[in-house]
Amino acid sequence: MRNIKKNTVNLGYFNIRIYGRGLIRGYTVALILFLLVAVLITYSSVGEHIIPLSTSIIMIIGIVFSAMYCSVKLRSKGWLHGGIVGLIFVLILIIISKAFISGYSFDQITLYKMILGLGAGAIGGMLGVNIK
Repeated sequence: MRNIKKNTVNLGYFNIRIYGRGLIRGYTVALILFLLVAVLITYSSVGEHIIPLSTSIIMIIGIVFSAMYCSVKLRSKGWLHGGIVGLIFVLILIIISKAFISGYSFDQITLYKMILGLGAGAIGGMLGVNIK
């Protein structure tokens, strides 16, 4: 009979702990970058017109980081795990937006962000699988 360690990861299977850790790390990176952009806008001559572009770039960086972390840990099907993490990342943002922004509606920009999250996650997952 084989001894299986309790902390081992079944490769190829959905593991919610790894997804959760990846998402927390991605949101942490995104929060740090948002704070840096806020300081940049507040204390420099950079205008507020960069906010929409910077939020999209920061979202992509957070998703790619989350997807890379998950696919490094899971070691297989990086594009799939990355895409799932990207969609979850965006869905959490949508839920938070719906809860705190009155009049928030699901529109073309939201759909664009979901597709962008899926693509960025898939790319991050492919990068993460090929790191080691």
